[in-house]
Amino acid sequence: MFTVLDRISWPGSPDRPNEDSCGVSGDWAWVIDTSIFPGTEPIMDEASDAAWLAGFASRRLSDLAPEANDGPSLLRHVMEEARTIFLAKAPPARHDPITWPLGAMTLVCRDGDSLDVWTFGDTTAFVRAPDGTVLTLGEAPDLRRFEAAKAAEILAASGATPKTVTGTPVFQAWLAERRQRQKQGRGLALLGLDPTAVDRLRHERVRCPGETAILLTSDGFSALVDLYEAVDAATLMERALTDGLEALACEARRIETEVDPAGRLYPRFKESDDTTALLVRA
Repeated sequence: MFTVLDRISWPGSPDRPNEDSCGVSGDWAWVIDTSIFPGTEPIMDEASDAAWLAGFASRRLSDLAPEANDGPSLLRHVMEEARTIFLAKAPPARHDPITWPLGAMTLVCRDGDSLDVWTFGDTTAFVRAPDGTVLTLGEAPDLRRFEAAKAAEILAASGATPKTVTGTPVFQAWLAERRQRQKQGRGLALLGLDPTAVDRLRHERVRCPGETAILLTSDGFSALVDLYEAVDAATLMERALTDGLEALACEARRIETEVDPAGRLYPRFKESDDTTALLVRA
């Protein structure tokens, strides 16, 4: 079983819903980071359908994980349930996948002295062995390089800042094209309402002896490593274990709001993203 050492989940802005979630159940733990096309009105009785998806998936994982034997099957089940519930309530215009909530996710399960890690998108698992060695698992570093380059391009073209860029035509055209690729099954495999995405789920298996520490993060937290380069992975884990997650989240916020609010040093599509991390020990 995992022991929870610390957790944090902050919205990127006090006037926006938090579209992240995280959880732990026995030998399973996860972090979820969702989004929806800007301006899409919610239909699921929450401030955002992305926040609904993050909360729904986390609750169902908590319910189902104790009896689960296989990560992909577990995720497929949760996604099928989410699809059924969402489409039963959605008006015809919202049956277009471009308007559906999507998310990145990392799900881990300890099996003896091994750890299975399944990843959708740009969430990250940092795994610290008892000897201090740290592994970074997931696609976030590569995806971050692509997104930062695109953010720099769009910020320059639009004259916007990270706080205003999502309302610009150039950003919305780029995002609509990405959503269209997703609709056609040509985009990233993501958590959402299309259970076939599970067929493209990234899987890694690493050693996980007793006393291994695991930090699961949304990209708003891993930005400290893969965008702001304020710390490396080993230092992130050391500080998480000694100083706690709130101090690290505060450092990310300081960089975003005081050091580089205009996105010139660190190009990005939000001034401050939702910031979620879950620290557990095997």
